[in-house]
Amino acid sequence: MKSANLIQTKMYADVHDKSLFEAAQHLGQDYLENIFERNVFPSENALDDLKHFDETLPTASSDANKVIQFLNTYGAPATVATLGARYFGFVSGSAVPAGLAAKSLATFWDQAPAMHVLSPIGSKLETVVESWLKDLFHLPEKTVAGFVSGTSSANFCGLAAARYRLLSNLNWDVNSKGLFNAPKIRIVTGKHAHSTVLKAISLLGFGIENIEWVDVDDQGRIIPERMPELDNSTIVILQAGNVNSGSFDNFNVICKKANTANAWVHIDGAFGLWAAAVEKLNHLTQGIELANSWAVDGHKTLNTPYDSGIVMCSDKEAIRSALHMAGSYIITSEQRDGMFYTPEMSRRARVIELWATMKYLGKSGIDEMIYEMHQRAQQVAKELAAIDGFTILNDVVFNQVLVQCNTDTLTEKTMENVQQLRECWAGGSLWNGRKVIRVSICSWATTSKDISRSVKSFEKALLMVKKECS
Repeated sequence: MKSANLIQTKMYADVHDKSLFEAAQHLGQDYLENIFERNVFPSENALDDLKHFDETLPTASSDANKVIQFLNTYGAPATVATLGARYFGFVSGSAVPAGLAAKSLATFWDQAPAMHVLSPIGSKLETVVESWLKDLFHLPEKTVAGFVSGTSSANFCGLAAARYRLLSNLNWDVNSKGLFNAPKIRIVTGKHAHSTVLKAISLLGFGIENIEWVDVDDQGRIIPERMPELDNSTIVILQAGNVNSGSFDNFNVICKKANTANAWVHIDGAFGLWAAAVEKLNHLTQGIELANSWAVDGHKTLNTPYDSGIVMCSDKEAIRSALHMAGSYIITSEQRDGMFYTPEMSRRARVIELWATMKYLGKSGIDEMIYEMHQRAQQVAKELAAIDGFTILNDVVFNQVLVQCNTDTLTEKTMENVQQLRECWAGGSLWNGRKVIRVSICSWATTSKDISRSVKSFEKALLMVKKECS
């Protein structure tokens, strides 16, 4: 047998070098131990040290231990502490410890669950989690799930399934005939639809200019009475959790209207769909079971590690046909072959940490964790509203808080100071034409003390601006 080449010999040695993997494990644990007290955003020195990565690709192979040490030395300080308790910028969840550990273990397994024959464990866990999600969200039993990278992909998949089904009902096979000369599909959605929805609409060839926009109320919810007449060529896109206000559309009323017209309803529920799993909040999602497809993230509200998105669809044939896959080398089975429910064939088995997170928390743990986020959001609103110079603009129905100062300039400069102080981190947005600070509570680790500590940072940031202006 031909002897191994030099790099192969080296990698065989690295595989059996326990110190390499132990070092990575220890460095990761050190990172976690400090995550709750460190600065939320990287320091200026840490950002400057990123210059150490600016090098040409080495000619010779490097020592594996030195690669890991180098990455930790200059990489770890330049991370954003989204795993911590005081990151309120984008809707980026932390990670439940059991899920993080499961992802670490799964990294060594390196599974790709496109087919059962490729990963029996991946296939099994996708089947189990699909069942759990249907139960948790109270969706129709016939619902199937695809495990993708995030809600951007999930929205794309849900709308692709809608396109296939509506055109099929109109005697048009989009897979073979394409969109040229196809019957026109109508898109109806609210004026506050998320940008990922618009991206999916564009990618699927519907055209953003063809959207029939529906007026929304002061919280960003579609006004049901402003909905146009629907028909069997219409896709209605609703929202569970407005990215700014956190509001929810009236699913019960709108879905019933759509069902009567044989229209397709897709719900973009990236972070908000999880309200269905909370006893004190599930009134927000009443009627979601009447929709046809749903998109949701695990890595936001459920706090699975990145990346974890889910598309669910009550029409199995539509989503399988929309995301069809064929090849003489493909081996299908009587078990679940996950590639039929996602755009990708090659993808990691992200369901492993999703399963671990859900099994660890259980129904009661999921309920308690998410409701705690809601309570902390209410605390933010209450404590900031008590400080002269801050106004809360939204009804805090879930985990989002919109904060505004007296002028756009004050709002923007206060936000910049909050970010520079690094005690917590919040981002900006626009609401009804005015600049706002958007506070998103979506970490299991956020306590009432973290909120009060962060509110003091907001207060300090505003005082800094006032002193500059005086």
